[in-house]
Amino acid sequence: MTEASRRALCDRFRVGHALAFGVSLVKRRELLIALGGVAVAWPLAPRAQQKAMPEIGFLGDLAPDTATLAVSMFRQGIAEFGYDEGRNVAIEYRWAEGRFDRLPALAAELVERKVNVIATFVGTPAAAAAKTATSTIPIVFSVGVDPVAVGLVASLARPGGNLTGVTNFGTALLPKRLELLSELVPPNSAIAMLVNPNNPAAPGVSAPVGELARAKGLQFHLLNAGSETEIETAFEMLAQLRVGGLVITPDPMFNSRDSQLVALAARYAVPTIYYRREFVEGGGLISFGPSFAASFRQVGVYAGRILKGAKPADLPVHQPTKFELVINLKTAKALRLTLPESLWARADEVIE
Repeated sequence: MTEASRRALCDRFRVGHALAFGVSLVKRRELLIALGGVAVAWPLAPRAQQKAMPEIGFLGDLAPDTATLAVSMFRQGIAEFGYDEGRNVAIEYRWAEGRFDRLPALAAELVERKVNVIATFVGTPAAAAAKTATSTIPIVFSVGVDPVAVGLVASLARPGGNLTGVTNFGTALLPKRLELLSELVPPNSAIAMLVNPNNPAAPGVSAPVGELARAKGLQFHLLNAGSETEIETAFEMLAQLRVGGLVITPDPMFNSRDSQLVALAARYAVPTIYYRREFVEGGGLISFGPSFAASFRQVGVYAGRILKGAKPADLPVHQPTKFELVINLKTAKALRLTLPESLWARADEVIE
């Protein structure tokens, strides 16, 4: 075979191969189109991945080891609507570990993930951070203040916007706690109230309690504590002021320091009233407030309803209907207190 013949044969092979390849491309394109056309664009622009299951963002003020009750009851709430973590719903946890300044960034992370709903625990700072981060993703909060007064919702009955949740009105019950405590201290005693100054709700809680104390002829002292060390310092101040009774204000940081607060109240022999029964179960004297377990469960219920299609604007802010007065008899005896019959009669539970 001459050189010219070989070149002609190679040219015919190249042309035939190109034609065959072209035909295969045409047939492949026609086949893809026949199958629906969706996959034609795949080689150029990959399709956005869909979530395997809905996601809930769980934004906590504190560390996870202090929120076991909140997490457990929240899961019970969403379970009422058929949601089981890991099976058909994912929960993305973010913990501020007591540093409220971290909450905005953590809320932004959940928004970036495009979670389906955000649940905030257990105070105003987390709810406010979530509200600032998004105006579209539904938010279910748990707070101890009036959510209308702090600007979270438009009204309790018709929240409007993308927020709803549960309020325990913990700060609104402070005057009632002072009244109960005043039954345990001698007339003209000094009463103190412990407040976390880092909590945005702190500035508005002292005035009504101070006014009530003075109306009852009691001296009133406001003490600030925003850390473990400052709590120790506050109790040292109580001893110097010869305070006869102490009111603990609702605060996420105080939730995490419950053992420290109870131990210091015992060390300094200060009759103390708390806002959660868990303090009394741990050795505190007396508590008055709603069931926090029920509140945390309600946050889960609302999150479940929203995943099923409900809108936050149509879900009224839930308010507790029952308040518990719990007394620890052993602690009362250790403090050598004689509890009045009227207090015993009103107690929902006496721990012996």
